[in-house]
Amino acid sequence: MTLYHIYNRGVEKRTVFLDDGDRARFVHGLYVFNDRKTAPNYLLHSRGNTYPAGHIREPLVKIHAWCLMPNHYHLLISATDDDAANISLFAQKLGMGYARFFNEKYSRTGYLWQGTYRKKRIERDAHFLYMPFYIHLNPLDLSMPAWRQGIVKDIKKAITQLHAYRWSSFQDYMGMKNFPSVIETSLLSSVLGAPKRQEKEIARIISSPIIAGKSRTIEM
Repeated sequence: MTLYHIYNRGVEKRTVFLDDGDRARFVHGLYVFNDRKTAPNYLLHSRGNTYPAGHIREPLVKIHAWCLMPNHYHLLISATDDDAANISLFAQKLGMGYARFFNEKYSRTGYLWQGTYRKKRIERDAHFLYMPFYIHLNPLDLSMPAWRQGIVKDIKKAITQLHAYRWSSFQDYMGMKNFPSVIETSLLSSVLGAPKRQEKEIARIISSPIIAGKSRTIEM
């Protein structure tokens, strides 16, 4: 199984998730576009979370971790049947589908994303072990940006804030069913361990300038 870090940012670093409705729509897109049969205009017309009767999904990827930030997103995914073409198809449908929804909702035209999505193959074990934590730590940028330098004065508060942030897969790995239909937790759960172990590792990362500094090497 080959893992990829997929990410993209709003054009000119603009905010692409203006409210919880936008964020919920993108998460819905993570599910509905992870299907070979779904058309990119699905979000324009869908009013619920169900498919037509009799629809059988054909997933393109497995989503192992994700996070939404105001102007960008991160995904850690692998392709079904290890077919790299599935990664491209999924990412294109996701980006195009959400852009069409966003432009119609806010009566705008033009590009929403900063070019084509970016993709990095996870080559090393150390990168694989760090990436899920990096993705889940992103929300701390909103209140404790110094975590990237390993400077967090109140680690308990930081972990509490991560627990409270709904728009990532962190809650699902903490045993809370947030968006269970989107996420595939079996691979990472066996590596990351129980919630308390993950919290301990997070505390170690955000209190270490050397370890936290790795986030700069995988920035956009």
